[in-house]
Formats: sequence, C-alpha cells, structure tokens
Amino acid sequence: MTTPNVESDPATRGYRERLDDGRRAMAHLIHVWHERNGWSHKVLPAFAECLDLGRVHNSQISNLRNGKLASPGPEVFLALGQANAILHVGLEPIRERLSQGHPDLLKVLTESALPLERVDGTPLGAGDLFEIFVGLAPLPAGFDWRIEEDEAAALSAALADRLCQGKSWRLCREKVMAAYPASKSQRRERFAAVMAGLRDYNAEELDGELLDLHATQVALGGVDRRGAEGFLDDLRLTAVKMTDQDTSGV
Repeated sequence: MTTPNVESDPATRGYRERLDDGRRAMAHLIHVWHERNGWSHKVLPAFAECLDLGRVHNSQISNLRNGKLASPGPEVFLALGQANAILHVGLEPIRERLSQGHPDLLKVLTESALPLERVDGTPLGAGDLFEIFVGLAPLPAGFDWRIEEDEAAALSAALADRLCQGKSWRLCREKVMAAYPASKSQRRERFAAVMAGLRDYNAEELDGELLDLHATQVALGGVDRRGAEGFLDDLRLTAVKMTDQDTSGV
C-alpha cells in the first residue's frame, strides 16, 4: 500500500492553511484588544488570576499576540472568555474585590476595560475565541480593517491632515486633543505625536485606534459616512491625493 504524500494532499494542506490563518487572526484580535485598552501583556493574566477564571500566563498572552502559540490549552480560552464576559458587564460588581487585593490592576482597568464585542454588542465567549483560533470563524466586524503595513504611513499623514483640517498642529492641538476620546496617557501621547508628524501609526496600531479616530472626526464636526469603514475609505482617498501632490510637486 502506497503511503500518501501528506504535503501534497489538498485536504491536508487546506486544514493547515486554515489553522495558520486562524492563529494569525487570533494574534491580530489579541493585539487590537490590547491596543484599544493600552494594556500590557500582564493585565489579562492578572485579572484571570485574581478572579480565579483559569490559568493563563504572561508568556501565553505575549505569544498569542505574536502568533507564536501553536497549541494553547482549553483553560486559556476559558480564562479569556470569562474575563471578557466580566468586562462586558462592567467593573462595578468586582470593584471592591479588586480594590482590596489588586489596586494597581483596578487602576489600569478603570482607565480602559473595553471587551471584545460583536457588532450587536454581545461579548465573544470562549467558544468564539477557539473557533477564531482554529480558523472556523472570521474576526468580528470592526477588528479587521485590512490595513496594510505599507499604507500605514500615508494613512497617518492623511489622518493628521483631515483632523487638523490642513492647519498646523500648534494651532489646532487643543481642539483635536479634546475631541480624541481615549483617556489612556500612552495612547494620547502617541496620537499627539502622529498628529504633529513626529511618528506614524503602524498597521496594527491603526486597526486598534480606528474606532476612536473616527469618533474624533465626528466630534470635530466631520461627516459620518458609513461609520469607521467609510472613514477609512476617506483616509485612503486623501492619502492618494496627498501622494499625487507630492509626486507632482504641487
């Protein structure tokens, strides 16, 4: 009996590709979740431990974010799913418990504790996270804007141009910073640096920031066209125009 060539078997190759896609999708989801909250990789493990939600180590979160954790155990998905469900409800039911034993963690979560939610506002559970990880379910809408790394710098420049309405950062800084809804100091400092042209967002940072950047545009009186997705389309058009102007020397 001839042994099949596993590497050339389409069915086997498809399953492996699906797993690879799922691992990358989970990495992106965990990264964006942390970006939106301004968390370090230690926050979720500490949260799961103090509430006895299941064991998840700092290194596991770090490797999930980098797409390097090939076979996380069920306890990882259980811990993350339960943590997400609690964050979805809010901190009030657990505030006293955190304040007594984990005041530093409470401070971090009070600054930002956004859960992973679907478009309809329901939280992702352990099963949802597992299905994403193994490639059986796509990322929920709003977590994958398909921003490419090579367009991030141009989008950052377009963002600064739109939010500042062509004015210098010195003249519009106070107004734009007041419209930017994120409260985490790290995110506000990074946003200000991008607006001032001192740095650019990378693709994953833009993915994590887009909802708040769109909210900033709306707060500044911008037209809301198809939500954050329409806002991203407009940024891409602006980026193309700016690139064409630079190329033509206008």
